[in-house]
Amino acid sequence: MEVSRIIAEIDAQILKLQQARTLLAGAAAQPVRAGRGRPKGAVTVSVTRSKRKLSPEGRKRIADAMKKRWAERRKQTSSKQTSAKQTSSKQTSAKS
Repeated sequence: MEVSRIIAEIDAQILKLQQARTLLAGAAAQPVRAGRGRPKGAVTVSVTRSKRKLSPEGRKRIADAMKKRWAERRKQTSSKQTSAKQTSSKQTSAKS
């Protein structure tokens, strides 16, 4: 056999195998999904937002609301403490 003929037959078989591979790979291939996150090489544009400023009136409204909230909280804790003291004093008098 001549070397050139052997190489031609090998090339023919390689071509057939490549065609079969593309057919099989095409049928079994799944659709390519994009990965999570920002694509590589994407340019990000930084947006500088202006700092939000609170008006004095708005600041006073928030301060008043917080003072009201704290007062309610203090009122609740003081009522719990007095009720706890009353129950403890009843228990000590019952033991006597």
